[in-house]
Amino acid sequence: PEPRCARPRRSGPARPGLGRGSLDRPRLPDNHTQDTWQKLREAMRAIQSSTSIRYNLEELYQAVENLCSHRVSPTLYKQLRQVCEDHVQAQILQFRENSPDSVLFLKKMNACWQDHCKQMIMIRSIFLFLDRTYVLQNSMLPSVWDMGLELFRNHIISDKTVQSKTIDGILLLIERERSREAVDRSLLRSLLSMLSDLQVYKDSFELKFLEETNCQRLMQEREVPEYLNHVSKRLEEEGDRVITYLDHSTQKPLIACVEKQLLGEHLTAILQKGLDHLLDENRVPDLTQMSQLFSRVKGGQQALLRHWNKDMVQDLLDFKDKVDHVIEVCFQKNERFVNLMKESFETFINKRPNKPAELIAKHVDSKLRAGNRGHRRGTPCWEKCLSGLRRAFTSKLEGMFKDMELSKDIMVHFKQHVQNQSDLAPIDLTVNILTMGYWPTYTPMDVHLTPEMIKLQEVFKTFYLGKHTGWKLQWQTTLGHAVLKAEFKEGKKELQVSLFQMLVLLMFNEEDEFSLEEIKLATGIEDSELRRTLQSLACGKARVLTKSPKGEEVEDGDKFVFNGDFKHKLFRIKINQIQMKETVEEQVSTTERVFQDRQYQIDAAIVRIMKMRKTLGHNLLVSELYNQLKFPVKPGDLKKRIESLIDRDYMERDKDNQTSTTTWPDGSAPVPSVTLQNVSQSGEARLRFRDSRAEPAMGTCGPGKERNPGPPSTRLEDCHTANVSFPLASVRRLNCFSCSAQNNVEIGQEDTG
Repeated sequence: PEPRCARPRRSGPARPGLGRGSLDRPRLPDNHTQDTWQKLREAMRAIQSSTSIRYNLEELYQAVENLCSHRVSPTLYKQLRQVCEDHVQAQILQFRENSPDSVLFLKKMNACWQDHCKQMIMIRSIFLFLDRTYVLQNSMLPSVWDMGLELFRNHIISDKTVQSKTIDGILLLIERERSREAVDRSLLRSLLSMLSDLQVYKDSFELKFLEETNCQRLMQEREVPEYLNHVSKRLEEEGDRVITYLDHSTQKPLIACVEKQLLGEHLTAILQKGLDHLLDENRVPDLTQMSQLFSRVKGGQQALLRHWNKDMVQDLLDFKDKVDHVIEVCFQKNERFVNLMKESFETFINKRPNKPAELIAKHVDSKLRAGNRGHRRGTPCWEKCLSGLRRAFTSKLEGMFKDMELSKDIMVHFKQHVQNQSDLAPIDLTVNILTMGYWPTYTPMDVHLTPEMIKLQEVFKTFYLGKHTGWKLQWQTTLGHAVLKAEFKEGKKELQVSLFQMLVLLMFNEEDEFSLEEIKLATGIEDSELRRTLQSLACGKARVLTKSPKGEEVEDGDKFVFNGDFKHKLFRIKINQIQMKETVEEQVSTTERVFQDRQYQIDAAIVRIMKMRKTLGHNLLVSELYNQLKFPVKPGDLKKRIESLIDRDYMERDKDNQTSTTTWPDGSAPVPSVTLQNVSQSGEARLRFRDSRAEPAMGTCGPGKERNPGPPSTRLEDCHTANVSFPLASVRRLNCFSCSAQNNVEIGQEDTG
């Protein structure tokens, strides 16, 4: 139909050929598309075979444009891809042949890649109109250039044999260069650029390259300065390789890998082997280089700071023995020399107030954890240890050793008891009975033991409770350990493991592979404890399990397989559990607890000074406290303790001079006394606590908060006079808190002071 408002036509002579059907493109002959494609295919094959092209490139470009204009682009793209794919598939045959020379193989691969790139550039220039119209409008289709890369990647590089030979050849050239051999760097640069363009650089090359970048075990062969020079040179060389031919994305992981392999895994060995020697000889340049290299590694500077901490106590003890021997032999134990040595040790140890005390505590703890092998109660070594630990600690320590000796006797009788029971599994069970009051508190953990172990536990429980009526046993699985017999390809081994490690390893008698979740469900071990257990078995020095994927940490979804290829020179192998590191929060908490324990020492020092000086200014009191106290304390903490004693009427401020602190008006400190009044036939003791001051009694006295059941406690700062009754059998000692020292009051005696 005609429009309602037609635009008037321009007047003028009519132009021929502009009729209604003149907008349609003229139809091509039936064989035109096929003939044009034959021409294009012939040109492509000439390009791929590096022969001359019979047609002009402009003519070929115009032919492609004509075909695209007549809506044959989809067919043309498919035909183009097929020709390129056929050519690439034909190229792979030359790489599957056995080539003993890796360099020759790499050169052939590089030539093929360079030819392929040149050919695709020529082909793309011919099919540029197709690339900018049809391909551009279809986002799912790769461009002509990307199509060429995809075909080369899929049919050549992705072939396992070809890829393996290519990667191994590149790594071989890099290793030769590291060994100071001359290599063709341009060849390496071109091949690595190829891997990057084909998007297989990271997955196929970089991971394997970083695995091959390991330490050459030079620590045992070279001195520390020479080894540090080697590390510095290697870091410079690897950085130069990144600049020269490696992809820039490799720089960060490569340098980190070199730092870890050459430095991170040998921090302790470097320090133990050479640091003391460098310091003794004042090798400043070498020490500077060591500091700079250690700062590049995570934990390097901390390792430097901690170098002397581990052996400080033992070194001081050895040094003390050496000096004692010299004084005894050479100076006939001259008293002046002995006193001078004592003062010297006190001076340099107290210059570092907290750390020596902390290290001494850890040193004693490590010795006690190692057990009393070779030392029985009553030996001089044991008696010396007890005399040094003071009375406040020896009661529990005595109980611990007594528990261990009683446990040995119990196990002798238990083995005789089960000797004739044939229905028990052939497991040698050893149980240590620990008295709760003597040992630290352990959190019980319910795990899924094997039926044989459960039966043995029940047999022992019946045996023990039959001899100790009214007692209760609580199994501490966290303290258990075992010896397992394991069969590897190398032969039989014995594994000394914890109870948790044993439960995990026994699972692999049933299946070859387990996931983290499956092991957790089967053993019932708490998650964090299980991760540490698996880490010790699969990531430690003795790797009886293999983990996939590889890594130092155990993550969700990890799978574990028994390592049948495990090898070790020893027959019995101890697999240590991964120890939890002390966190900053734990260190702060420990420091706070130590300060709480030291408050009584501060109070005693204040009272001792004020009893002697009677009246003293605040600043002078603080100064005197710093001289007497053997541990660091903040001025604010001292002020709080002084205020506390003033609030409890141990001291008072001078009304005429508020900057002074005085004792009581009569100048005497309170003198408490404890008197035993009577002992009843029922076994109860009645004590009378009395303050020597004339003031009447204030407040009432009652039992204090006790951690364990025992006698009630009375603090003399809470009252002046009190009568306390408690079972006589529970009395061990009474602590006089208001005195300058801790007084032990025995029953039947009177102690004043």
